[in-house]
Amino acid sequence: MVDRRRFLATFSGMGFGTTLLPGVLWALADGKTEITEAMITQAAAIADVPIPTEQRKTLLDSLNQRVKGFEEIYKLHIPNSVPPALVFDPVLPSTKIETEKRPMRISAAPSVAARGVPKNLEDVCFASARELSELVRTKKVSSLGLTQMYLERLKRYDPQLHFVITLTEERAITKAKEADRDLAAGKYRGPLHGLPWGAKDLLAVAGYVTTWGAGGFEKQTFDGDATVVTRLDKAGAVLVAKLSLGALAMDDRWFGGKTRNPWNPAQGSSGSSAGSASAVAAGCVTFCGAENPFGQAVLKRIDHQLKTIRNAQLSKD
Repeated sequence: MVDRRRFLATFSGMGFGTTLLPGVLWALADGKTEITEAMITQAAAIADVPIPTEQRKTLLDSLNQRVKGFEEIYKLHIPNSVPPALVFDPVLPSTKIETEKRPMRISAAPSVAARGVPKNLEDVCFASARELSELVRTKKVSSLGLTQMYLERLKRYDPQLHFVITLTEERAITKAKEADRDLAAGKYRGPLHGLPWGAKDLLAVAGYVTTWGAGGFEKQTFDGDATVVTRLDKAGAVLVAKLSLGALAMDDRWFGGKTRNPWNPAQGSSGSSAGSASAVAAGCVTFCGAENPFGQAVLKRIDHQLKTIRNAQLSKD
């Protein structure tokens, strides 16, 4: 039978991760090698969770595919004494890798060279990071101006697209002013200096919640910043928002709704980085970042908290 963490991940991706449904179905499937539609129907009735017919089939296929994958692994009869593979290196022994560190090179921005100061900052909301970088470096636009413009667009379009979990407005304004002061003083940090960006809400930011998009974690906080946040701060980038992801980084459904595709709002944004994709495509941030926030420590915390939530749900049954 598939392990419980992967079992729960299937439900999280479809928006059922915080209901009683996973625990009930897990109990019904105890020891069995296949999930049936009858089991899902019974579990849905017990958990009082309505599941549309098309979602039921998708759920059934996904769960049984996971079971099949584990059965294939079991057929290998790998003894417990064999450690799991932790490093996958596709490089052949005969391959020579260049190790010389070369100076950074950035592409030219010819379209910016001929551009004057924008009369309306929203005229450059879809400009590339490279183009905006040059506008900031040459002081044709300020970091504060860009930051305020993108914050306004995030607020304007979020009610329709559901891509923001938390605005980091106070932090953003402070960092943007700092970027402008540094540039005025001749301290240019590089091509990301002053550029507003959005963080997938897997990334911890001190002073703000880090929800992983999952119900039950809406008030979760960490004491420090994720490595990518620290490095981008050092590079002069300006964090404007923590953006949505499907519950536990699965698909586009999170506790605040379904993140939408800005070019076709009838569609979901899909993927684990749903909010990041939607916000960039809607011209609401310059770029986005994501990573595993704190490595194994956070994975252990996820596992512990998921078990706590599951036990609480089952105790209500």
